[in-house]
Amino acid sequence: MNYDKGLIAGSSGMLVLSLLQEKECYGYELIKLLKERSSDAFDFKEGTLYPILHKMENEGWIRSANKAVNGRTRRYYAITAKGLRQLKAQQEQWISFSSAVNQVLSFQGNG
Repeated sequence: MNYDKGLIAGSSGMLVLSLLQEKECYGYELIKLLKERSSDAFDFKEGTLYPILHKMENEGWIRSANKAVNGRTRRYYAITAKGLRQLKAQQEQWISFSSAVNQVLSFQGNG
């Protein structure tokens, strides 16, 4: 299914932070994990992901460092304590928002 870009934009930071809560990752690894875990619903391109990562790094939610693994240097991203707090706030907001949307969608009025 093709999702509205506004829906994806509004949740992409939370999704990335959620993955980084588990382990530090490099960019392509994040793209691959998002695609796999969403059954191909989230197929981010590099041009979409990297601006998100840069914004989160500027906000202090993640940090990055170059690491050489198997002779290949990659930029790895890791969540910070500030990022963990942000993730928790975004998750709480998402739960509340999605619950309110579901209530409206499932309303069976007498009209």
